[in-house]
Amino acid sequence: MDNIVYEKMILGEGPIKVMIKDSIHIAGFKTVAGSRALINSEIKKENAEIVDLILKSDCQIIGKTNLHELAYGITGINKFTGTAINPKYPELIPGGSSSGSAAAVAANLVDFSIGTDTGGSIRMPAACCGVFGLKPTFGRVSRKGVLPEQTSLDCVGPFANDMDHLVQAMQIIDPSFKEDVVNAVAVKTPNLVMLDVSAEDEVWQVVKAFLKQAGFEHSPHVQIETFDEAYSAGMQIINYETWQAFGHLVASGDVAEDVAGRLLKASKTTSADVNAANLVREKFSQAIDQLLEQYDAIVMPTLPQIPPKIADAENTVAFLNMTALVRPFNLSGHPAVTIPLQTADGNPVGLQIVTRHDADEQLCAIATYLVNRANAN
Repeated sequence: MDNIVYEKMILGEGPIKVMIKDSIHIAGFKTVAGSRALINSEIKKENAEIVDLILKSDCQIIGKTNLHELAYGITGINKFTGTAINPKYPELIPGGSSSGSAAAVAANLVDFSIGTDTGGSIRMPAACCGVFGLKPTFGRVSRKGVLPEQTSLDCVGPFANDMDHLVQAMQIIDPSFKEDVVNAVAVKTPNLVMLDVSAEDEVWQVVKAFLKQAGFEHSPHVQIETFDEAYSAGMQIINYETWQAFGHLVASGDVAEDVAGRLLKASKTTSADVNAANLVREKFSQAIDQLLEQYDAIVMPTLPQIPPKIADAENTVAFLNMTALVRPFNLSGHPAVTIPLQTADGNPVGLQIVTRHDADEQLCAIATYLVNRANAN
């Protein structure tokens, strides 16, 4: 059993096949979010706004995808609903929390899928499964009808096997998204800056080789002093907000040990911790904004290391640092996309690209440009 799909369905009649993460409401179905604690929750009467947009756009929704329980984990390992297989790299974790959505695309079950990203939960599984994944600008895509209901970090976004399908998905889920802007910008050479961050040599080698192939081996390098602080601050806020959303479920005894343990630890996060984290958010966002006044986009690895094997990743907490390079951009709200790359011995690596707030079209254009240039060479 591949455990990619949590629940099958056929909604809509269009030719574009789509699956939706099971933290997003679909009328007539429960939203279980990969948790035994929600198995008896009520059947939803209304679609999430994003589901209505998809069904109005020549799409057919064919399933709800599996996830790391309560969207609160980064490995995708789920003892209750099963762990989604990583189709291209079966020994490795699929990544979380949107594991099934990334895997559905990697397995060619759909044209695109939908996930959510609070601390890397689209970009991480996309990088693990060798597909494209996009976290839009915070607030740009509707979260109405998405768990958790209250968040200052979470974004809904798409996965696809190529940039064309990713752009198609963005047009559908974000009515303000302009494809003509993507097409116009995709032919222009972008001005890129590489963020010096801590990642394994093997990962950096792949990223730099791709950039060289695309003609960007001489891009300048910079450091952001508050980068590591932003990771920690993002963790404080996600812990606080996830405890507020799901803490009440722990007493049921139905939340899996890894997630329950994290939630109980998160319960100790205070409003003072959140206030301190928000000061870091302000400083870090400002630093990124200033950098993006000089450059069109920031490039860096998506993950700091090769994803671990499932057998080695039972302890989620031990691998939280896998989100070290993605989580800061949830804190700042900037849009970010990951491009799938691979090491010489066939392991997945991601290249992350970040642009200005609300420059989601430019982000897609720059990713398209880099992929086209690298493929042409």
